[in-house]
Amino acid sequence: MENFVFSSRAKTVTGGFAILGLVLLVVSYFVDGGEGHHMRFWTNFLHNSVFFVGISFMACFAYAAFTTAYAGWFVQFKRVWESFGMFLLPGLFLMGVIIVGLWLHSHHLYHWNDAEAVASDPILTHKSAFLNKWWYTGATIGFMGLWYFLISRIRQISIDEDTNGTTAYEHHARIKKYAAPFLIILGFTTAAVIWQWVMSLDAHWYSTMFAWYASASLFVAMTALTIMLLIYLKSRGYFPGINAEHFHDLGKYLFAISIFWTYVWFSQFMLIWYGNVGEETIYFRTRMDNYPVLFWGNLLLNFIAPFFILMRNDTKRKFGTLFFASAIVFFGHWFDYFNMIKPAARESLTHMMHDAGGHGDEEHATMDAAGHGDDHAATDHGDAAHAAAGHDDHGAATGHGGEEHASTRVFLPYKAGYTVPGLLEIGTFLGFLGGFLFFVLSSLAKAPLEPKKDPYFEESLHHHT
Repeated sequence: MENFVFSSRAKTVTGGFAILGLVLLVVSYFVDGGEGHHMRFWTNFLHNSVFFVGISFMACFAYAAFTTAYAGWFVQFKRVWESFGMFLLPGLFLMGVIIVGLWLHSHHLYHWNDAEAVASDPILTHKSAFLNKWWYTGATIGFMGLWYFLISRIRQISIDEDTNGTTAYEHHARIKKYAAPFLIILGFTTAAVIWQWVMSLDAHWYSTMFAWYASASLFVAMTALTIMLLIYLKSRGYFPGINAEHFHDLGKYLFAISIFWTYVWFSQFMLIWYGNVGEETIYFRTRMDNYPVLFWGNLLLNFIAPFFILMRNDTKRKFGTLFFASAIVFFGHWFDYFNMIKPAARESLTHMMHDAGGHGDEEHATMDAAGHGDDHAATDHGDAAHAAAGHDDHGAATGHGGEEHASTRVFLPYKAGYTVPGLLEIGTFLGFLGGFLFFVLSSLAKAPLEPKKDPYFEESLHHHT
């Protein structure tokens, strides 16, 4: 088939999921509105917005990288990645909601946005030149606007090639003029926004490997969604030229970057464990002690499952097995972002309640028999003298410190929507996925599905691994 037709059935399914997700998102606003400043709503909104915007800019990254490298194997389905990239426009609106909430103090996602907390905290004061609403707003709007401009120009040239071009390299050369700098721009700017959008939720913590880790997670999720969407489209009679060889290559990327993600995960964890600095170990201690399902489930979904399923060569050529593995990994990296965002936001809420003179949302009341909470608070709230002295009250989580640290371990009670994803979280995720696919499929219907005048199209047709 020459053009994709967005059927009424597909519109009903994707649109229905989007509406369901919106309803559940609204419900989450009221579920804990009295005790948590609507934190469940805001974390669900931020989590899914960042995840799907991340898939969008990772599709742009892959498109720019393969174009710059003169790759031809992906050309048949490059319209899919173009459509993923065009989601940056609604994604900018989604992140704009977070920005408005930041300025109006409608949410308390980021501890660094509390002026009183920053003034009394030397660590937040030190980071305030970067962690502030001006930088957050400017970087988000400026960088996302630049990404959207570049991918929209690339798409315009690509579509014009189908309409008015020939199989010569004129249009391809123009695309490369945008793709090459786009690759560099994405490489630097995505790290900056990931630090602000996600890592700064843990305002006292930082890792120089975090941007690599978070980007690898998004790349795998983007690849998994690409595989599932292509399998669906082939089942509807589209992309007849895409065969097991193309899926084999996509499956190799799914497998390889899953291993790379695990390598970065382990490297980050091992270095922090070995360094045993309290301001660093708190990130993993919090998750290992209070969110073991998230911590260990993350490795199960994103390393163990794809490793054993995709290690065999033939599983990357079987549509059923590949779709199953992609679904696990796609959900797994959404789960990974849940693990990054939810515990951090819960801690921000606890700090805010503590600073306001409350009881910390009952979080720090549940301790071990010794009940020592002062040391934990000292580290979390940036006691400079404590940090300078190098006392590691969080060593127990990383295997260091021994029994003398056992008395300071804080165990938080189960909290719906934070300890593990609840039905509201799963439903909101499906809603965002439905909205994302509705937008992508609408974009696919606006241009020829296969770019037959691309000079590398024939190479893609005859691609083999």
